[in-house]
Amino acid sequence: MPTDHIETKLSAARTKLILDRPFLGALVLRLPMQPADPQWCPSTATDARKFYYNPEFVAALSGPHLQFVLAHEALHCALSHFARRGHRNRKRWDLASDLAVNALLVADGLEAPPGALVDMGFEGMTAEEIYPFIEANDDDEPMDRHVYDEQDEADRGQGQGEERPDQPPPPQDDPHQGRGEETQKSGQGGGGGKPQEKPGGGAGQPPPLSMPERESLSAQWQQRMAGAAQIALQAGKLSGSLARLIDHLLQPQLPWRSLLAHHVSNIARDDYSYSRPSARRGDPVIYPSLRSAQIDVAVVLDTSGSISEAEMAEFVSEIDALKAQMRARITLHACDAQLAAAGPWLFEPWEELRLPDAFTGGGGTDFRPPFEWLAGRDQAPDLLIYFTDAEGEFPPQAPRFSVLWLVKGKAPVPWGVRVQLN
Repeated sequence: MPTDHIETKLSAARTKLILDRPFLGALVLRLPMQPADPQWCPSTATDARKFYYNPEFVAALSGPHLQFVLAHEALHCALSHFARRGHRNRKRWDLASDLAVNALLVADGLEAPPGALVDMGFEGMTAEEIYPFIEANDDDEPMDRHVYDEQDEADRGQGQGEERPDQPPPPQDDPHQGRGEETQKSGQGGGGGKPQEKPGGGAGQPPPLSMPERESLSAQWQQRMAGAAQIALQAGKLSGSLARLIDHLLQPQLPWRSLLAHHVSNIARDDYSYSRPSARRGDPVIYPSLRSAQIDVAVVLDTSGSISEAEMAEFVSEIDALKAQMRARITLHACDAQLAAAGPWLFEPWEELRLPDAFTGGGGTDFRPPFEWLAGRDQAPDLLIYFTDAEGEFPPQAPRFSVLWLVKGKAPVPWGVRVQLN
């Protein structure tokens, strides 16, 4: 197929996305299109700056399949998959991010091309949540190439790309630029890692992103995603699954340890006492004095199977570190659909908080038994910390004491303070 026909086909697919799915269309507009050398790009690829494509691959795709491919690459960028891998294995991360993106696109009504990894059991899950389900020896391959963190040919397979201090981070978006092609022509948006043209006309493989480039591009794509969501909302064309994901990703993602320490310290902070001093002091003036008191904290672990033992151990270790600072007595319990028969476990302020040897559980989740147990105690706790995925039956009313939910996943809670486990 001639080059101009390929470009027309790509433009038609992009225009169809803009009209039918303005959120995805607005994101696709932010990726300038670049034909690539088939030797490194057998299908499509992205480095978070451009959409690279093999003309022969594009020529063989139907219109609906091409729309899916365009949206697939744009969502990788908008969801900052290039900046979120951390120390995870690259291939498993690539598979997890493909499964996360493809389930969203299929749920939105797009048609996946042959070879795309689709498992609707992962719908609504992030790449981080899918990653543990990917086996280390998985033979599947991503549909495209994620060249934003691949090494150069000589170094490939050794982890993340090294930082290149000689390469400046990409410039910020120009608000007066509307389309990716215009940005490219004006020289704004190409970034530091410019691929070399091959003799056959296709672009060579771009270098991996440095850490400053990843951070800068991640901030830019977050702004682009927020703008695209606003456009789609105004047009009334933003699906529920995409809206929930965008809301989750755009909310402040503060470290859960810091949030946990902040809320616990607010409950346990020292207070001032204005009680009348002894008459033997001789001074009639009442001065405020600092009063410290031991607090009672209840901790409940969700053992329905959604929280791993390693995550429980990490959480309990964090509570133990905080306990020493706030002079707290900890009452630990566990629950899935019912309270653990061996609990509760009591730990005085001077005792190390640790997990019991074993938990029974793994069934459904019901949050009512722990609150009924606490309501039957002689004294209510000053604070309840519940570690859970927040998917289960809640009590109809909030209790009189403070509740702090440490949540793994995106499920909401009806009341209390929710802390996201990032």
